Amino acid sequence: MAKKVAHADYHGPSGGWGSVRALGAILRREGNAGSTALALRRQNKHGGFMCVSCAWAKPSPPHVFEFCENGAKATAWDLTSERIDPAFLQRHSVTELEALPDHDLEQAGRLTEPMRWNPVTDRYEPVAWEEAFRHIGQELKALSPDSVVFYASGRPSNEAAYMYQLLARLYGTNNLPDSSNMCHESTSVALPKSLGVPVGTVTLEDFEKADCILIFGQNTASNSPRMLHQLDEAARRGVPIINFNPLRERGLERFINPQNPAQMVATGSKRIASEDHRLRAGGDMAAMVGICRLLLDWDEEARQRGEAPLLDWAFIRAHTHGFEAFADAVRRHDWAAIERRSGLTRGALEGVARHYAAARNTLGIYGMGLTQHRMGVETVQMLVSLLLLRGNIGRAGAGICPVRGHSNVQGQRAVWITEKPELVPLHRLGEMFGFDPPRKKGLDSVEAAGKVISGEVRAVFQLGGNLVRSLPERRLLEPAWRRLRMTVMVTTKLNRSHLVHGEIAYLLPCLSRIEIDRQASGPQTVSMEDSTSCIHASRGIREPASPHLRSEPAIIAGIAKAALPSNPRLDWNAWVGNYDLVRQAIAATYPEWYADYSRRMWEPGGFHRANPAREREWRTETGRANFVAPESLEADPDVRIADGEVLNLITVRSNDQFNTTIYGYDDRFRGIHGSRDVVMMNPEDMQRLGLQATDRVTLIAAVQDGVHRDVQDLQVVPFELPAGCAAGYYPECNPLLPLWHHAKESHVPAAKSIPVRVVRQA
Repeated sequence: MAKKVAHADYHGPSGGWGSVRALGAILRREGNAGSTALALRRQNKHGGFMCVSCAWAKPSPPHVFEFCENGAKATAWDLTSERIDPAFLQRHSVTELEALPDHDLEQAGRLTEPMRWNPVTDRYEPVAWEEAFRHIGQELKALSPDSVVFYASGRPSNEAAYMYQLLARLYGTNNLPDSSNMCHESTSVALPKSLGVPVGTVTLEDFEKADCILIFGQNTASNSPRMLHQLDEAARRGVPIINFNPLRERGLERFINPQNPAQMVATGSKRIASEDHRLRAGGDMAAMVGICRLLLDWDEEARQRGEAPLLDWAFIRAHTHGFEAFADAVRRHDWAAIERRSGLTRGALEGVARHYAAARNTLGIYGMGLTQHRMGVETVQMLVSLLLLRGNIGRAGAGICPVRGHSNVQGQRAVWITEKPELVPLHRLGEMFGFDPPRKKGLDSVEAAGKVISGEVRAVFQLGGNLVRSLPERRLLEPAWRRLRMTVMVTTKLNRSHLVHGEIAYLLPCLSRIEIDRQASGPQTVSMEDSTSCIHASRGIREPASPHLRSEPAIIAGIAKAALPSNPRLDWNAWVGNYDLVRQAIAATYPEWYADYSRRMWEPGGFHRANPAREREWRTETGRANFVAPESLEADPDVRIADGEVLNLITVRSNDQFNTTIYGYDDRFRGIHGSRDVVMMNPEDMQRLGLQATDRVTLIAAVQDGVHRDVQDLQVVPFELPAGCAAGYYPECNPLLPLWHHAKESHVPAAKSIPVRVVRQA
């Protein structure tokens, strides 16, 4: 039976004493409170370690405390005093551990030495590192490279990621899916077509010069709280910050900066979002079409009156392609359809358009509320087109800002963790290391899941991550996962993917980024890239949780030496002994981005990877920035909410989790306490469906494809979101998500729009 939920509206601000109390609670719970508090002073600082949580930018000079509530939780989680040693695993069979909640698995502590599953005892048992590598290498040699998947979470450093992709390609496969496949792959597909770069164009300095900020589908206070510093400063300058989100997100409404004593003492909270528009799930496309239509109409009227135009015609003519087709497509959408699909009135959109038209420099910020839809790629391109109308790409104070999730998901992509061979300098890798790299497209995360279910994938490596929980189609995926020949997990803690395992299963515990990484040449430094394409050095400061842990580069090298033939051009041992050699290889692979890497990463604030679009250099097929005509207002055309009993479910994260890591059962900003087994519903929908707060319900996926999908025993919680929409927590609601329900071009699971029926339980 699920835990009972307590729900009461949260009236406090984000930041402030609420964050301080939450930090104190997790420091006490995880142990080592004093030393962890000292470690936090080195977090995101020059000469210290980069946060293991989100990928938001690190300013220079940094704030006194350059960490947020969630970043502090992630650090405390890594530096816990709890340990999972061989004795712990001897006491508990894997079957017994499977019965524990996800939170309790990770709460049990850090893994201390390599383990191999024993099918006779159903327990993980200690194994020597070299024996583990030998056996894994033996199995890899017996498998077809196309049947093996090398997955990377966003945790590994650039150095580890470069070594990992090289291991996979030397082995003979481009099966290199990563966490971006499940969140911002829509960005990585959309932006190259529109702007010629796969990443955003905004830096921290742009926030200081912006005079309008538009935020779409991004819960800043929970997912990237340090951005609130920049938003707070902008709000105090009077910059209109306009938020579009189906859910009321209290954390973005008011903010108290914990670094400001006057605000903390006087409770001087500042409103962040000057406007907060509650659009329907997937209504962003329609809302942006409406704003664009207003701008087009007003510009034409102004020019007819002989007044200054609203659009930046000099920029449009000199730098863009496709404007006329775009304008024609926008004008074809009538206002009745725009209002119906967006859930916003024309009057509300006119207010937004006036702010945008009056601003010289506008930032367009977005998160997975745009990317995790069937038309996620097109929706991102629509935001680009909105910005292009007024020249808001490639100048100070303006630009597009996708907010990445995991701390180095953008960086590992930039050192070629990708299933797409056309994005990789394969010719150069072949020259450097004397081999013919595979050219066949590899599997992304969704495709890999499908091949696991069909039995075509036989082995899965996870460099971090928790795929059994994070992937869709759980009821088909878990049984298939157990039929895999081998699963190898490089990890710091125990999670569900370690218990739902293959015939052969290894747990290879690695150092945390916060721990000192001693190798032959001394303590090592690694690097990672933040959401603004800035690359930072990171050096561990704490003693390792166990003397038996190895670094991610050392583990990758151990597998490579066991699985691959010797290569006179590649000395894995030397690379492990000195990570400068890995950075030299990265720089030699792509000097335009990484020349003089080891020196530049130590610059205060790091160094920015080259971004041609910031300089209005458009590396697209047309040689210009491209307007993309919106063919439809529907972000999810396959989701038909015609039946009054069907709701559009949005999966969300709480402020007490990071990805699949659950720190606790409270979602302070939404006022939900004690459990995550909830479905948030509009009160009108509750009344129409005969439901009351505290009723227990089952959600059933309202699709007809021969597969039954449900999530049972959820408590109904009334919440402020549009009629026809509901919300539930990720990953608990993943079993409702069909594998085929993904963004058309990017394959990002469409987790922000799942059709469901709500059935009351007896």
